[in-house]
Amino acid sequence: MPSSSPTHDTDAVRAAADRLRAAASDHAPCAPVRDLIGADDIALAYAVQDRLTDDRLASGATIVGRKIGLTSPAVQRQLGVDRPDFGVLFHDMDLTAAETVPLGRLLQPKAEAEIAFVLGADLVDGPLDDAQVRAAVDYACAAIEIVDSRIAQWDITFGDTVADNGSSGLFVLGAERRTLDDYAPVDATMTMAVDGAEASSGTGAACLGDPLAALAWLARTAREHGRPLLAGQIILSGALGPMVSVTGPCTVTTEVSGLGSVTAVFA
Repeated sequence: MPSSSPTHDTDAVRAAADRLRAAASDHAPCAPVRDLIGADDIALAYAVQDRLTDDRLASGATIVGRKIGLTSPAVQRQLGVDRPDFGVLFHDMDLTAAETVPLGRLLQPKAEAEIAFVLGADLVDGPLDDAQVRAAVDYACAAIEIVDSRIAQWDITFGDTVADNGSSGLFVLGAERRTLDDYAPVDATMTMAVDGAEASSGTGAACLGDPLAALAWLARTAREHGRPLLAGQIILSGALGPMVSVTGPCTVTTEVSGLGSVTAVFA
């Protein structure tokens, strides 16, 4: 849906943000927002995300990183989209130190196995090419991203998921850390099990061809967006294979070659 005027854009962005905010606060999934901002208007979708991000910052939340979404062809097929997106990670999404993942904080969660990068340098200036981005990584670790959607039944287009902060939810990081001196994320293999039964598998190459390519895409895109990546931030680089629905209490364990395992206990 093309926007007809700046005023129209502002009204649509405000209405979409209000709908998503109410779904989160009322703990009740809402209708898609594409009737307000269109299915593929990238600028309007990120404007909604920015509005919701500013709301969270104003309420005291802290940005701790970003998540890259829709990097796996398998996940793109599941959601019917054809390009990556990003969302913002806030401090209260990090459940690495928690014993359990509370299902009460989630609406319709799904688990994704990923490689996380923690940055040791800002990615603000320079060409942001592959070499610069690789050098900025302090370490890599395995991660489980718990994606969630405020939109009922995951009935989403690209515009819906971008507006909804990239369908972000929570995340858990693994304890094993590897520098990139002797680790190639593209060569990683992944298996994810739910209560001991394999539920998903994949490879580093399934993430935009290489998780570091996904990180480089994000570095450039985030800078263009006005919120560049900074030292200390956590970057969830994208799914290595199909996501798995979490429908009740269970234990999800991910093994990533070279990075060990990470577990999320949903309760």
